[in-house]
Amino acid sequence: MEQTDGKVQVVVFDLNGTFYNKSSKDEFFKFVCSKKPQNARFYFQMLYYKLLVKLHQVRQTEFKENFFNYLDNIPPEQVETYAREFWQKEYPENFNDEIKSRLDTLKKEGAEICCATGGLELYVKPLFQLYPVDYLAGTRVTYVDNTYKVEGEACKDEEKLKRLEQHYDGRSITIIEAYSDSKEAILDKAKKAYLVKDGKITPYEQ
Repeated sequence: MEQTDGKVQVVVFDLNGTFYNKSSKDEFFKFVCSKKPQNARFYFQMLYYKLLVKLHQVRQTEFKENFFNYLDNIPPEQVETYAREFWQKEYPENFNDEIKSRLDTLKKEGAEICCATGGLELYVKPLFQLYPVDYLAGTRVTYVDNTYKVEGEACKDEEKLKRLEQHYDGRSITIIEAYSDSKEAILDKAKKAYLVKDGKITPYEQ
């Protein structure tokens, strides 16, 4: 779908608490612990880092690296295997039907569908084998010395817009619709923006 001014029309949605009704970082932790019960020992460390990020004591990138310590010593191939099984269990029952219906309609009309999430691409990517999108912008990690390190910055707020710009590489885009469970930069850039709370979708007021 291209406008007469040549701009590509793009729809952007957040994942956690938006398209996916739950928090994938919490639910995937539970799933991995069901496979590796010994990893449950990271639970209190995760609560600690959740508190630090709420108090703005750590940056999102540092938070992501420490929150996902429970994946240490699990190679990427194994994480991806777990993720495929996890999403097959969750999709589509635990996804927002209204958003999915809207995305399906816009996809048929030719808009490009993009997911921009703070979740790790490592475990989010297999979801989009079940529900294909044009582009996934998530937090990227590398596996070094049996631990995961964030590449660049965590994919939050302004970083989501930077990733979209990089993906379209000079092509002009118009974000025609955007969905998120929290106020963030990408909503301010959209022609139509929506906040999602407990599965309910309401127009976003800047």
